[in-house]
Amino acid sequence: MRNRAGIILIHEGRLALMERHKQGRHYFAFPGGGVDEGETDEQAAVREAREELGIEVVVEKKAAEVLRDGRRKQVYFLVKWVDGEYGTGTGEEFDEMDDFNGTYNPIWMPLEEVVTSNVVPRGLAELTVKSQREGWKDYVIIHE
Repeated sequence: MRNRAGIILIHEGRLALMERHKQGRHYFAFPGGGVDEGETDEQAAVREAREELGIEVVVEKKAAEVLRDGRRKQVYFLVKWVDGEYGTGTGEEFDEMDDFNGTYNPIWMPLEEVVTSNVVPRGLAELTVKSQREGWKDYVIIHE
């Protein structure tokens, strides 16, 4: 099972998220995806931003690692948007939208709504809001 790498992008007080409708569930996820063979976590996060959001980002820091019992490791990077038009992603997930894979819609969510919305992983959502308010520390390991 591949590890997952994702991004935390905050712009003008809003968090970049993927709105998902999948198998009867409605939730919001941090942009990201599987790490390909021969690719670093950081390279995968940058590639996923391009594929899912249509933008170029640079990594500012490794922010968190989410560990779930028996599931793949997830690494998230705090990034800065440097180029491209948000919402113009053309990754394969957009070609695979069906009842099983669900829908992918890039959105901006105001930070004040993140902890009261169904944002996953939950611990990362809480860390993001707290860190944006209080300052980003060295990277954190979150157990969910």
